[in-house]
Amino acid sequence: MIFPNLSLEKYENLPYLAIICTFADGMTTKSEGMVIGYDAKRIVRNGTGLGSYGRTLINDIARDGELDIRLYAPDAGRDDLRRQIVESPNVQFCYPERTAIPFGKSFWRSRGIVKDLLRDKVQIFHGLSGELPHGIRKSGIKSVVTVHDLIFLRHPEFYHWIDTKIYTRKFHQTLQEADRIIAISECTKRDIMEYGNIDDSRISLIYQSCAPRFSVTTIGAEKEHIRQQYGLPERFILNVGSIEARKNILLAVKALPYLPENLSLVIVGRHTKYTNEVRTYIEKHRLTHRVHILHGVPDSHLPALYALAETFVYPSRYEGFGIPIIEAIRCGLPVVACTGSCLEEAGGPDCLYVHPDGEQAMAVAISQTLKGAKSREQRIARTQEYIRRFDGNDVAGQVIELYHRLLS
Repeated sequence: MIFPNLSLEKYENLPYLAIICTFADGMTTKSEGMVIGYDAKRIVRNGTGLGSYGRTLINDIARDGELDIRLYAPDAGRDDLRRQIVESPNVQFCYPERTAIPFGKSFWRSRGIVKDLLRDKVQIFHGLSGELPHGIRKSGIKSVVTVHDLIFLRHPEFYHWIDTKIYTRKFHQTLQEADRIIAISECTKRDIMEYGNIDDSRISLIYQSCAPRFSVTTIGAEKEHIRQQYGLPERFILNVGSIEARKNILLAVKALPYLPENLSLVIVGRHTKYTNEVRTYIEKHRLTHRVHILHGVPDSHLPALYALAETFVYPSRYEGFGIPIIEAIRCGLPVVACTGSCLEEAGGPDCLYVHPDGEQAMAVAISQTLKGAKSREQRIARTQEYIRRFDGNDVAGQVIELYHRLLS
C-alpha cells in the first residue's frame, strides 16, 4: 500500500526515493498519539540477538495502543521475521524504493532517512541497534538509541580491526546525535560511560524483555515432534547462540568427558569459522556421538528445544545482556554461565557461574543442575522469580515513559 496523500515532486531529484509505507496488517493507521520512528533493519533481517530485541519491544509497545509506530527498514527483509510483528492498526513498515545507485539503502539508513522522518512528522526516532542517522539532532527530531554492548571496544580481539574502527566511529557519532541512551544492562551502562566519556544522566537502564512464546505454559505436544525432527538424544545440555569464539562453547564440549556418558550437548547457532575449530576438537577427542550441532533452526522451534533439554549452558566470555539465559529460565531450565560480564545480572544469584576457562568447574556446575541434583527445583523456582523484572509490559512501559519525558 502506498502511503496516502504523499507528493513526490519535492523528492524527485534526490538520489533515492523513500515512499513506500505498508501497514503491518493492511488496515488504516491511527492518527492520534505520538509518532515514533524506529530503525527496523534488524527486525526484518536478524533472526536472533538484535532482531529479537526489536521485535519483542515493538510488539510490547504496540499492545499499549498509545503510539503511532513507523518501522523504517532498508527493505522488507525476511517474511518470517517481519510477520512476527503483531498485526495492529498503529504499526506500519516504511521502506525506501530500490534505486540503481551504489549503496543506496545504506545511504538512506545513515543519512537520507532524516528527510523521510520529517515528512512523516515523526517526533522521536529510536535506533534499536546502537546506531542513529547523521543529522537527526539538527533536524529537531528527538532521538533515543539502545546500546546493547561495546564488546568491540572491550574485546577487540574478537573482531577484524577494520570492523572495530567502523563500529567505534559509529558509536561516538551516535553519542553526539542521541538525546537519550538506553543501556540494556548495568554492565553495558558502565561500558558506555567509560568508552563514551559521558555522564550517567544521559543513560537510562532499561532491561531487555523476553518474547512471551518462551514459557513453560506455551510449550505443548510439539516437543516430541521436534525431538524426532532433529534426532535429539533423550538427555542433553542445550546451548543457543552464534557459534563463535567469544561465545566459547568449546568450554562446554571440554566438560563433557567429566559428565555421565548418556548426557549429550546440543548446540544451536549460526555457523562461523570457530565452528570448524569446535568440530575438529570433537572429532579428535571422539565426542561425535555426544555433540549435536544444529544450524538454521527456525525461531519457532526454540521453545520446544529449551523444554526438551535438561539444563542450559551459556559459557560466553563477554555479553551485553544474554537473552538466551532468560529464555531458558522461562522455559523451566537451570542455567550454567560464565563470570566476567553481565551474565550474573541476567540470570541472577541462583544460576551457577564459572570461569570461562574452567572446564572441570563447568562440569561440576552442570552436574549440580541435572535432574535429581539437590536443590535443582528450588534453584529453578528462584531464578523464575528473579527474571520477572524482565517482563515485557514493564520494559515497554519504561520505554514509553522515556518518550513522554523527551517530549515534555
